[in-house]
Amino acid sequence: MELKVLDARGQTTGTTPAPATLFGRDFNEALVHQLVVAYQANARQGTRAQKDRATVKHSTKKPWRQKGTGRARAGMTSSPLWRGGGRVFPNSPDENFTQKVNKKMYRAGVCSILSKLAKDDRIAVIDGLTVESPKTKLLAQKLKAMGLGTPEASVLIITDNVDENLYLASRNLKDVMVVEPRYADPMSLIYFKKVVVTKPAIAKLEEMWGQS
Repeated sequence: MELKVLDARGQTTGTTPAPATLFGRDFNEALVHQLVVAYQANARQGTRAQKDRATVKHSTKKPWRQKGTGRARAGMTSSPLWRGGGRVFPNSPDENFTQKVNKKMYRAGVCSILSKLAKDDRIAVIDGLTVESPKTKLLAQKLKAMGLGTPEASVLIITDNVDENLYLASRNLKDVMVVEPRYADPMSLIYFKKVVVTKPAIAKLEEMWGQS
């Protein structure tokens, strides 16, 4: 498996060997779907809450007399049948949405995503990415020269080391995300249209995920 190598102008200067354990796998759609659903579920805080008929604000006065009105019997306005009444089975504020994913499944799912990116020509390699000062303009100019970081080509950059200058320069770019290999999550790999990896970062990715 070979990956394209880009220069500072975004031109392809050649190819570099890619580990088959990362980029040479078949795409497992069911596993990737399970991985993404679990990742989104684990990000939920579970702080939502609803009121039952005991906690909703209401009057305890009987709305009308029991007989003779022609209407259905009613005891108080907190009934779930009434508008503004309590819920029958309310959501609790401490609800747990987490889903367990085994390490082997997670590694296999991420490698499946990387393999699909490589086959679709959505991943490329660069030697490195640095900026001289923490200015968004400098990084934006570099990415523009490489044809990256536009709304039509949002980019995820995985580098072996995100220093303070690179972090501060990249955090205000809407369609650009710069992370270290350990923070490259499945959602980001799928969401961004282009993934750029530095050569040292590939070795770290293989060390983390190429064991399954």
